[in-house]
Amino acid sequence: MARILGISGSLRTGSFNTALLRAAQALQVQGVELELATLHGIPLYDGDLEQGEGEPPAVAALKARVLACDGLLLATPEYNNGIPGVFKNAIDWLSRPPAEAPAVFGGRPVALVGASPGGFGTILAQDAWLPVLRTLGIRFWSQGRLMVSRAGQAFDAQGALVDERTTAQLAAFLAGYRDFIDG
Repeated sequence: MARILGISGSLRTGSFNTALLRAAQALQVQGVELELATLHGIPLYDGDLEQGEGEPPAVAALKARVLACDGLLLATPEYNNGIPGVFKNAIDWLSRPPAEAPAVFGGRPVALVGASPGGFGTILAQDAWLPVLRTLGIRFWSQGRLMVSRAGQAFDAQGALVDERTTAQLAAFLAGYRDFIDG
């Protein structure tokens, strides 16, 4: 059983990326246990805060969940053709202190997905993540990419994935990622 932690890079209640992770969880792909995490409560990274007070509780909780999983599934929005600041901030916190970064990220399987109302999905944000993830020493699953474009048509008003083609792609993506983790 591959224990995957899905993290949405959006704080918005009606986020398409959070909805994408919920849809992935609802698929119940064989051999996949998908838990979801949020970035709520993680403060902006501040070295003075880190030095004076240590790791904030929300960071410590997320770090513990990352350490307990077999792989990470990052659902990234695309803001102004790049990585959302709140998501990058959380990854920066998780890489602190630097001596702990290899335990958190080193060799950990990571996959990227994303959903966007635009026509190109989240291709630019996903590409922008690659140097960051490479620096952290993760094991990136490059065989599958899932970029949901025109997400307003793929999800209904309640955030349920209603597009059959996207649902099938998501199931195949999860199965492939599971095999990558297990391999």
